[in-house]
Amino acid sequence: MKKLVVFTFLVLFTLTGYAQEGKINWITIEEAVAAQETAPRKIMMDMYTTWCGPCKMLDKNTFQNKDVADYVNKNYYAVKFNAEGGETITYKDKSYGNPGFDASKKGRNSQHQFAQFLRVQAYPTIIFLDEKADLITPVKGYHSPNQIEIYLKLFATDKYKEVTTKEQWEIYQKGFKSEFKAE
Repeated sequence: MKKLVVFTFLVLFTLTGYAQEGKINWITIEEAVAAQETAPRKIMMDMYTTWCGPCKMLDKNTFQNKDVADYVNKNYYAVKFNAEGGETITYKDKSYGNPGFDASKKGRNSQHQFAQFLRVQAYPTIIFLDEKADLITPVKGYHSPNQIEIYLKLFATDKYKEVTTKEQWEIYQKGFKSEFKAE
């Protein structure tokens, strides 16, 4: 029965993906991990806060870029997660919440336990997880479409497994040719 539910979800997810070309199809971490069971794909997670200016710029300037959205939808499950939100989530059979969350606060709130678990120390942070939902790495800060492209392609193609030193990273960066159009 569980496989039927996941299969149905994937079919609906795929269909809405085609209808939403140019927009990232955001889902929850639980949905992304469940989808990985039948259709393995990496996860790109936007860890943001409601008060963060660079988070809003990342959402507007980068995640709404057609090339970024299309590439993310094709190669990743995309998760948007409020790192200071009040929801409870389950990840790898463990529940994470935000016991210090105060819904009446405007601006900063306490950090969610899931963000703490992933060692998020700045906003925005994009978390990349592999096909088994294990952490690859966090990428901190605002990135334009052309700046985020190198990371999206590095992890989607598994090239990161070959780029293991600072020198290799510098060579990779110098040889990287951006293809995303700035809008």
